[in-house]
Amino acid sequence: MIRCATCGRPAETHDRHVRFRLPEPVLRTERQHQAEGVWTTDPDPTQAVMMQVPDVGPFVRALPPIRLDGGHTFTYGVWVGVHPDDLQTAFRTWWAPEYVDLRLSGYLANIIEPWDVLAAPVDLVMRHPDHTPYCVASDSEELHDILTREWDHGLVLSAVCQSSRCGGPGSENRSRPVRRVRGSDPP
Repeated sequence: MIRCATCGRPAETHDRHVRFRLPEPVLRTERQHQAEGVWTTDPDPTQAVMMQVPDVGPFVRALPPIRLDGGHTFTYGVWVGVHPDDLQTAFRTWWAPEYVDLRLSGYLANIIEPWDVLAAPVDLVMRHPDHTPYCVASDSEELHDILTREWDHGLVLSAVCQSSRCGGPGSENRSRPVRRVRGSDPP
């Protein structure tokens, strides 16, 4: 096992993709993603890229890549709360050539530790036609810094290792974040 010369952690932990299973507002509901009327693009919310939960709202999966010192990147698979019309637009274009032009705005629906940016506004754009949208900008100064600064990898990796929100079984996806196959239309 190769270890980082700076922090001593296994080198493989530095360039990771961690997906949150559910948006924070959904975690706070009684039946979560199993409530009546919930729509997702995949029965497993860890694999889903879109969901709509009655009385909570619609969400789209997005990728905020966090640049770490040493040339590493830690990428979260977060949920972003979007307007219902934007969910319809995302679904309609997800598998179409227009997908490369998709632009969305919403609110971060997961807690990205070690920061407190839950519900921060965020703009999403396409960077790669086979990936979910990327978080690229925010009117929140803190989220803007998270997306644009280079961070000490010890700070980020320590927070993730201690977090119960995204470090549990079934939450990590080490493969490239790709789009899912078409599901049924959202409500």
